[in-house]
Amino acid sequence: MGLQLRLDLNRSIRFSAEDFVESSSNAEAVRQVNSWPNWHGGILTLVGPEGCGKSHLAKIWQDRVGAVRWQPLQAHNLQLLLGKPVLIEGDVDQVPDETLFHLINMAANTGGGLLITDRTLPSNWPTNLPDLRSRLNALPVVEIEEPDDAVLAEVIRKFFRERNIRPTDDLLPYLLRRIERSVPKAQEIVARLDEAADAAQRPISRALARQFLENSSDTLDLFA
Repeated sequence: MGLQLRLDLNRSIRFSAEDFVESSSNAEAVRQVNSWPNWHGGILTLVGPEGCGKSHLAKIWQDRVGAVRWQPLQAHNLQLLLGKPVLIEGDVDQVPDETLFHLINMAANTGGGLLITDRTLPSNWPTNLPDLRSRLNALPVVEIEEPDDAVLAEVIRKFFRERNIRPTDDLLPYLLRRIERSVPKAQEIVARLDEAADAAQRPISRALARQFLENSSDTLDLFA
């Protein structure tokens, strides 16, 4: 048997619009994000658990409107962000209170905007600045639920397709009953099943998945 070359398994998740799977768990978030620049006060906050699609949807918006992703060095010259849409993605706790206060105020300017993603509601974000506290309590929020079966099924199919794998028909329902509600975890289990199938020289199937999980205690954290 000739040497089989394998593709790199450490692939990043693509955040393109065509790769985003819309379902009832995120439809309202998609609608509100797409309504920019008609956000109240120029601001929208995306809230949801890890792996629910916040980053993906935020990246689609960033690419579509040409938003600037906030970085700590920008705190020293916020005027450069005036009149531009800004994305704070997943690290709002790293933004100084005074900076966040000014970014919120700047979002309403012509051409401006502010999209923030986080796992918790703005009303729960800590601050010692009273004026910022009132702003945070009033921020428009849309919540994304954990990925439902429709989202997970499609992303698992996509991850398999990217590896030129055609899993057996009974594998997908089997994984959906067990996999953690997270797109990154879905990608991880597909990669590790691919590795297991290659090592065993077997097709990817429900039987292989079951054997893999039973024999690999370090994979149990992937499943609920």
